[in-house]
Amino acid sequence: MHKKYIVVGGVAGGASVAARLRRIDEQVPIQIYDKGYDVSFSNCCLPNYFSGEVAEIENLIFYNPMSLKQTYNLDVKVRHEVIKILSDQHKVVVKNLETGEEFEDSYDALILSPGAKAILPRSIKGNDSPHVFSLKNVSDVRSIDQHLTVEQAEEIVVVGGGFIGVEVAECFKKTGKTVHLVEASSQIMTPFDEDMVQMLHKELLDNGVDLILEDAVEEITKDTVRLASGKTLPAQAVIMAIGVAPDVDFAVESGIQLGETGAIAVDATYQTNLPDVYAIGDAIEVTNRQTGKKMRLPLAGPAQKQARNLADALAGQPQANRGVIGSSCIRVFGLNAAATGLNEKSCQAQGIDYRVALVIPNDRVGLMPEASPMHFKLVYEYPTGKVLGAQAISKGNPVKNINVIATIISMGGYLEDLKDLELCYAPAFSTAKDVVNFAGIVGLNYLHGAYEQVPVTSVRSLVENGEFILDVRGKAAFEASHIKGAVNIPLDEIRERLDEIPKDRPVYIHCRTSWNSYYAICALKGYGYDNIINIQGSFLMLSYYEYFKDQTTGREPIVTGYNFN
Repeated sequence: MHKKYIVVGGVAGGASVAARLRRIDEQVPIQIYDKGYDVSFSNCCLPNYFSGEVAEIENLIFYNPMSLKQTYNLDVKVRHEVIKILSDQHKVVVKNLETGEEFEDSYDALILSPGAKAILPRSIKGNDSPHVFSLKNVSDVRSIDQHLTVEQAEEIVVVGGGFIGVEVAECFKKTGKTVHLVEASSQIMTPFDEDMVQMLHKELLDNGVDLILEDAVEEITKDTVRLASGKTLPAQAVIMAIGVAPDVDFAVESGIQLGETGAIAVDATYQTNLPDVYAIGDAIEVTNRQTGKKMRLPLAGPAQKQARNLADALAGQPQANRGVIGSSCIRVFGLNAAATGLNEKSCQAQGIDYRVALVIPNDRVGLMPEASPMHFKLVYEYPTGKVLGAQAISKGNPVKNINVIATIISMGGYLEDLKDLELCYAPAFSTAKDVVNFAGIVGLNYLHGAYEQVPVTSVRSLVENGEFILDVRGKAAFEASHIKGAVNIPLDEIRERLDEIPKDRPVYIHCRTSWNSYYAICALKGYGYDNIINIQGSFLMLSYYEYFKDQTTGREPIVTGYNFN
C-alpha cells in the first residue's frame, strides 16, 4: 500500500516536492492544500508584469489545479487552509475559505511549505489603508493593477530596499511612474557591501528613482507618506517590501518548534519535531554552510533544491542537507549585480579574519563593442586564502562569474584554485584571464606581501588629513577630474620624476582601475620605496563610491569631477 502525502502550500517548495514525489511513484496519493487562489506561479516574475515584460497577469501562472491533475496526477485544492495539525492522529484540519466548512484529512507524511508573509509593522500608521499593498502572489498583482487603473495612480512609494522593493521600483519607473524608494538603513541590497552598493544607488538615481536612505515611514495617509524625518511624499499607491516573516502561526499552535531565527526548525532530513511532519521553503530555518549559524533564506532556488532532496529522502534515497551559502542576483536598470557567500559585514559579524581583492577588468576583450568594466570584489580568509564570498556588478553578465565563485566555495576552494582555474575564453565572451583569475591573482599578491592597500572608503579621510596621493593616470585624464590635492605623475614619466615622490611619508597611489597603479608600485619598490599603498579600485571605484552621497547630501566633494566612462 502506498503512503499518502499531504502538502501544505504550493509554488517553489510545495508544488516542486509534490511533482518530484509523483515522478518517483505514480501511484502514491498526493493532496495539496493552498490557501491562495493560485498554487503554481512565478513569484520571481511578479514585479515584471508592471514593467510590461510579462504581458498578461495570467502568464504568471504555470499550472492550475486542473492542469496539475492532468499533467502530474496531483490533487489540489486552492482556497483551502490547513489550520491545525493533529499529529497524534496523523491528521490535519482544513478550512474551505470560500464556504467556511472545516474537515479533517489523514496523512502518512505531512509536508509543510507555507512560505512567508509580508512584514507590515504596526508602528506605521495607516498600513492597512486600501492603497497599501504587498507583493507576494498573483492575487496581489491583480489588486495592485486594478488600483493603478481605477485610481490612475502616478505617484508610488515603495517601502524597503531589498530584492522586491528594488525590482518593483525599477519596473514601475520603466512605465513612467514617479517612484520614491524608502529604505530605513544606509543602503539597499544587504548582500552587497557599502562600497559596491553605491553603484546601484547611482543607477537608481540616474534613472529617476527618488531613493531615500536612513529614513523610515511613520504614517500613510490617503495621498501621502510621512517619514520620520518629517518629509512628506505624495503617494496614490504604497508597496510594502520591508521583508518577509515565516507564515507559521498554525504550525506553532499545533506544536511545531521554531528555531532561533523564528522559522521552523528542521533536521538534516527536513523533519520537524513532530513525527512524519516535514518542512521546506521560506518558512524553515537553514544552516549557513560557511559559518554553521542558523539563518533564513527566502529564495526560490534553495526551496526547489530542498523540495527535491526531501522527496528523494521520503522515497528512501537519503540526500545530504549541507546548508546554504546564499547566492543571489538582481537587475537594476542598466546594471546587473550578483553576490554569493560572505561579504565584509558577515565576516565582521562572525569574527572572521578576512581580506579583500577588488578588481575592475573588462568583462570581455576591450576591442569588442559591448565590453564594459566588471567591478568584482572577492572576500577571502586570512591568512589561509580560502574563498569566502564575492560580489560583482557590470553592464554585462556578472552572474556567470559569481556562479564560479559559488562553486569554488561549495568545493572549499582557495585563491590558488582561482588563479589557475581554466575557463572558456573567446573575445566576445571574456578575457584570456577571466575576472575570477584576476581576483585570485590580486588576492595572492596581497597575501604574499607584494603591496599594501586601502579601500576607497578611506580616501575621504586621506584627503582631509592632507596625505600624499599619487595619481599615475595620463595628464588629460587628470585634468578632466581628479582627487583634490592629488599629485599627477603619469606612469610613463614616473622613473624620471622620482624626486617628486617622498620616501619619508606614506604615498597612496591610484590610476583609473588599479591596473597601472600596480605597475607603478612594482617600479617604485624597485627604487627603494617601502611606503607605497594602493587605493583599491582607484578613481573609477572612488567616483562610484562618492557620487550618490555627494549628490543627495550636498556635502563637499573630494574630487573635482567624476569619471564613469
